[in-house]
Amino acid sequence: MLDVFLIGTGGMMPLPYRFLTSLVLRCNGSTMMIDCGEGTQVALRKKGLSANPVDVICFTHYHGDHISGLPGLLLTMGNSERKEPLVLIGPKGLERVVSALRVVAPELPFPIEYREFTGQEADFTVNDYDIHAFRVNHNVPCYGYRVNIRRLGLFDPERAKANEVPLKYWNRLQHGESVTEDGRIFTPDLVMGPERKGLKLVYSTDTRPTDSIRENAEGADLLILEGMYGEKGKLQSVREKKHMLMQEACRIAAEARAKELWLTHYSPAVMHPEEYREELLKIFPRTVIPKDGHGTVLMFED
Repeated sequence: MLDVFLIGTGGMMPLPYRFLTSLVLRCNGSTMMIDCGEGTQVALRKKGLSANPVDVICFTHYHGDHISGLPGLLLTMGNSERKEPLVLIGPKGLERVVSALRVVAPELPFPIEYREFTGQEADFTVNDYDIHAFRVNHNVPCYGYRVNIRRLGLFDPERAKANEVPLKYWNRLQHGESVTEDGRIFTPDLVMGPERKGLKLVYSTDTRPTDSIRENAEGADLLILEGMYGEKGKLQSVREKKHMLMQEACRIAAEARAKELWLTHYSPAVMHPEEYREELLKIFPRTVIPKDGHGTVLMFED
């Protein structure tokens, strides 16, 4: 299963009732974050979550409302005497940007591992998260993220027997370990059935609608997209500034046949995004208009 928490839903600037954009995922004891805007620490605390278990942070791009909360978060992790490495993933320039922000946090008791990328897409695996970055259309290099949680097949004793796997190794193999005996290598696929359907979450903000979003969002269990404005009169503005209307996000969700859509990254000028609910549900009936802290648990099928 995958715990999902939309910690902050705001764009551009934090408000007293709305923190800047940040998403937190939890799976099998590992915590992943996407974007870390100003106020993320406070938003985490309000939700009863801690920064210390975060293993990986992915950044969509380096505008302040998506990364300005990082220095304080690093200091908090350091003050908790964290020793485990922190993986940071983001477009080219990540280490340079983070190093500049770390002027206020120059010494940390844990290492930072930087994983930068360029081009149209990139893939990473951290713990149980299979992370795919894909280019979107903003006025600076910006990426969305598809996160897949794989689900192994069931243990198949008949398969193990057919492959002549000694009984004493069955338990180790079904827990992912490979074993060597007398020059022969026994691998988990010798005792496991086909991989079962996993979970797919897609997150993208600060962009115009793109084919890359539609393709990656196909059949997603949860799609989280920017809904900067709900007012159609803002269409020219979002086109110029490379953002997205709520209605455009709903159309993407419908075209991609996503199971559910959450909107985020509301403009500070949008005081009550729920005002557009009726119109949005006509486009995509499974649209959610979250507030800060909104969460759910995505469960594997059957």
